[in-house]
Amino acid sequence: QVQLVESGGGLVQPGGSLRLSCAASGSIFSIYAMGWYRQAPGKQRELVAGINSGGTTNYADSVKGRFTISRDNAKNTMYLQMNSLKPEDTAVYYCNRINSRLAVLLPFPFASWGQGTQVTVSS
Repeated sequence: QVQLVESGGGLVQPGGSLRLSCAASGSIFSIYAMGWYRQAPGKQRELVAGINSGGTTNYADSVKGRFTISRDNAKNTMYLQMNSLKPEDTAVYYCNRINSRLAVLLPFPFASWGQGTQVTVSS
């Protein structure tokens, strides 16, 4: 079972940037397609970005052109660079596995989730 720890969140003004990190335990991290999910208050968790083991990426329309997902398999770490942040990006962000067919972003999470990292975009 992979354990996931998210970090890097914080309070930022609209238009600002943040870089999230996801540290994963386990030597088999590199074989999984992984993604960033987020959950805003009162809303369902949504998948916003995904990356497969080879580095191919896909994004939800709401973040396309503003967010960049990447991974370093040697470090068992995944990242989310978030630019041009908007108040509607405010949420708790989580990393977890996704379906490896990246043409459409589909959740396929492990049973356990990390604690997430809070991102608040506000002036």
